[in-house]
Amino acid sequence: MQRLKIIIGIAVSALVSGCATPQYPNFFKEDQIVRPYTLASGDRLRIIVFGQNDLSNSYSVDGSGKIAMPLIGSVPAEGRTVAELSDEIATKLRNGLLRDPKVSAEVEAYRPFFILGEVGKAGQYPYVNGMTVETAVAIAGGFSPHASRTTANVTRLIDGKPIKATVPIDQAVLPGDNITITERFP
Repeated sequence: MQRLKIIIGIAVSALVSGCATPQYPNFFKEDQIVRPYTLASGDRLRIIVFGQNDLSNSYSVDGSGKIAMPLIGSVPAEGRTVAELSDEIATKLRNGLLRDPKVSAEVEAYRPFFILGEVGKAGQYPYVNGMTVETAVAIAGGFSPHASRTTANVTRLIDGKPIKATVPIDQAVLPGDNITITERFP
């Protein structure tokens, strides 16, 4: 009987200590380190076609994931990197319009992030490079009195699929993320 109590005590302490340090999925961190930024609706790009001032301009990725440029029309941008988009634009310009076009593209403004739940003012906000969940909460007016202040739920599109995870508040946020601050339970 004494042996059973010791085993139960060890099992309970192992369970309790396991709860004290929550384990968060690391696929969001891997996604940020390994994958280059891919474009989506809401991103604004600065595209320069060297020697062609009429084509060099700012272009927004529209709701269908494309940009509309003079002479070549719609160019698919969603899911592509800026390098891939530059190559596609150069290819389209090379087809009977320019001999050897040199195209450069960069993100001028990232798509917004969204924050919901227990914050001062939920909504859509401009993305700030290098931000964390905690920064996003500050931008949205801070935590409400009932907010969980240690974790948040973040939904991110990875390979075109929404992936949801509970993350610590120091988790990096990417453009287009949906953040939900949950209510804490006393």
